[in-house]
Amino acid sequence: MKHIFLLLIIFTVVCFTACDNGKVPLSGRVTFSDDGSPLETGMVCFEANSFLARGTIGKDGKYIVGSTDTADGIPPGTYKVYVNGADKVPESAGGNGMATPVSLVAPKFTDGTTSGLTFTADGKTKVFDFKVDRAAVKK
Repeated sequence: MKHIFLLLIIFTVVCFTACDNGKVPLSGRVTFSDDGSPLETGMVCFEANSFLARGTIGKDGKYIVGSTDTADGIPPGTYKVYVNGADKVPESAGGNGMATPVSLVAPKFTDGTTSGLTFTADGKTKVFDFKVDRAAVKK
């Protein structure tokens, strides 16, 4: 009986150690700063050194971050955050699909060095909601 109990403890420790990928699950929501409406397209990017993790933004502005898998989280650390691919593709004349995409967010939010957004994955905070400015409307 003593051996079975010891084996059970060892098995439990090994299982929890092997099952933990060391990454912090992370999700959030991206909204516009002017009216709080959701950004409905694009990707949220978390970058540190040469590591990059992304989360696809849904119609409700929500995203889940993954690095090697769709939603496997990010390793602990501090990340620069930016939005990529948040574009609207206008209907082109003649319907040939060759229209130039128009960014929905201000250019500063499309680069980690200018966005001003950072996130520290510390194992405690698992939700990162943030706001972006809209792109200026060209006349």
